[in-house]
Amino acid sequence: MTQPTGIRGEHLRTALALAASGLPVLPLRAGKVPFGNCRSCANNACGGRPNMKTPGPCACPGPCHAWAAATTAPHVLTSGPWRRAWLHAEAVAYHPGGAGLTVVDLDNAGAIAWAREALPATQVVPTTRGEHWIYLGRMQSANAVRPGVDIKSTMAYARWLALGTGTMTTLPGAVRALITKDPSPVRPAPSAVRVPTLTRGGQCPHRTPVYLERGVAMAEQRIAQARSAVHATVYRTFLAVLSTHGRCGCLTDAHVARLFTAAQAKGETARHCKDAWTNARTTLGL
Repeated sequence: MTQPTGIRGEHLRTALALAASGLPVLPLRAGKVPFGNCRSCANNACGGRPNMKTPGPCACPGPCHAWAAATTAPHVLTSGPWRRAWLHAEAVAYHPGGAGLTVVDLDNAGAIAWAREALPATQVVPTTRGEHWIYLGRMQSANAVRPGVDIKSTMAYARWLALGTGTMTTLPGAVRALITKDPSPVRPAPSAVRVPTLTRGGQCPHRTPVYLERGVAMAEQRIAQARSAVHATVYRTFLAVLSTHGRCGCLTDAHVARLFTAAQAKGETARHCKDAWTNARTTLGL
């Protein structure tokens, strides 16, 4: 394709560079709002809320806007509906939770002063009105956890501004505690299972550990978002994870247990999970 030139061409080049590093990215239009990437979702017709900042109940083949559309695939970023989006893009955004990250969005001087007192130092990115403090680790996103403070991680997006300064540190308990509410009824834990993983072990040789974490996190979300055909969704998700990471030996018991837990939360039994995993491995010849 002929890539956009000028500032919009720079947005696409930035997006491709970020995607290559393992950050799932998407274009933003004026007002820091995502595009609708198919005709059914144009002008928010599918009901994305609000202003398409969250995916609506559209019947598209796959998530086509908001954080759910963020991707690391170059061929997706440069083709199809994205081609039109980059011609009008005003900024680049990314899905922090998809890359195993959490952004503490500090919206004013008071919020920044609080963070300097209450939170451990980490990578800091200046914003128009405040700062983004970026930690390694993902969590539930939430707005207005305290005056001028939002949490952007899973099922959310953050605007890409710069590399930032400082060394990124592990997500602290003090940030996780910001979304803690009054105790709610305890749900029964999914039954424990022995997860059949591959035996080689080791680090994914073709990408960074962030790439693996992003893949597992997105797989969990894909299962959690299934509204029908849960059995088929679980199997296809297991197949996708194994096709990417099944031969390099980077998957551990902990990774696969996360996928099994997500499936059981949708009503799958431990036996169904194990059978789907085994069938996916058999299909791929693993």
